[in-house]
Amino acid sequence: MADNARAKKLADLIREVVAQKLQRGVKDPRLGTHVTITDTRVTGDLREATVFYTVYGDDEDRASAAAGLESAKGVLRSAVGAAAGTKFTPTLTFVADALPENAQTIEDLLDRARASDAQVREASSGAKYAGEADPYRKPGADEDDEDAAAE
Repeated sequence: MADNARAKKLADLIREVVAQKLQRGVKDPRLGTHVTITDTRVTGDLREATVFYTVYGDDEDRASAAAGLESAKGVLRSAVGAAAGTKFTPTLTFVADALPENAQTIEDLLDRARASDAQVREASSGAKYAGEADPYRKPGADEDDEDAAAE
């Protein structure tokens, strides 16, 4: 089993090689310039690599990019093998990254929180305190209250 530093180095190399090969070496129109390699992870034995990618576009573009990556897997693995110079070239598995969907979900939640804050701010704009504006006792005010109660 390889150490984590070696697996991380190999993962970084795979990410760079696959991105460059997709940009310059693969002539598949389904892959175009709208595929972005976001992350790469390699198993501890350096036998398998998972490549995460995002696609700019709709569901149809994502499906065609997934098919294009699957068909270009052999060419990409050969390029990784030539660049890595390891005894065994890891098998590549392409996984669509859920980062854009997660970011959109977080953005929707933040928008909902902003709208809720605006409603609370609007509802409290003309409100008055139920008691005094400052309900807490001050150190000097206690003496004044005791003097007034004694009289």
